Amino acid sequence: MDVDLFVPCYVDRLAPQVGLATAALLERLGCRVRFDPRQTCCGQPFVTTGAHAEARRLARRHAAVFSGAEAVVCPSASCVATVRHRYADLLDEEVARALAARTFELGEFIVKVLNRSDVGARFPHRVALLESCHGLRELALGWPSERSGRPTHAGVSETLLRSVAGLELCEPARRDECCGFGGAFSVAYPELSARIGRAKLAALAQSGAEFVTGTDASCLLHLDGLRRREGAGPRVLHLAEILASQEPA
Repeated sequence: MDVDLFVPCYVDRLAPQVGLATAALLERLGCRVRFDPRQTCCGQPFVTTGAHAEARRLARRHAAVFSGAEAVVCPSASCVATVRHRYADLLDEEVARALAARTFELGEFIVKVLNRSDVGARFPHRVALLESCHGLRELALGWPSERSGRPTHAGVSETLLRSVAGLELCEPARRDECCGFGGAFSVAYPELSARIGRAKLAALAQSGAEFVTGTDASCLLHLDGLRRREGAGPRVLHLAEILASQEPA
């Protein structure tokens, strides 16, 4: 399958290894991966701060760059959620709907489009899953705790992680509580953002995890900054990096 790689701007600048791991993983699964260097920010920060003119300009550019794509795959739940749920207010309705239908978060694409759960990864470590707010509540990649009833199936990321050889999945307390990043929220309220993040980091550490992983590099970078400052807590690795790993036992 032909796949166009949608690399978030913050991944490109702050965590390029996530984009490289995503490409390597998709190629290992038989996809033909293409990256268009003309892509820039999808406009998410502008949408959330009410800068609609700037967001519309970036959305139009994004739609033009990915206009011919069969499938657009992105290692960021929040950026995919922006394309899926915010572009309808920024673009022509037909263009927005068509782009949303072929844009996928990485794990979602592997499980729901490629119909794979075991990607041949090996990572012999204790790992906790950070279920991001956008992934849970806008992309339905898992089952948020405020939802009534019992989960009928495991979430996308959990399904993939449970198939990784040697990996022990740790269960933190209040598993889907926000990490405190929230994009512009962390800029407007840095003290509160850090306080929420430290509480999340403590819960992850108490689970016994060596590593914490998730679908949003932004949330992971936030926790990693706090970990470095505090001098304690599990190390961070994006889901793509674990799924691309074939670390020996």
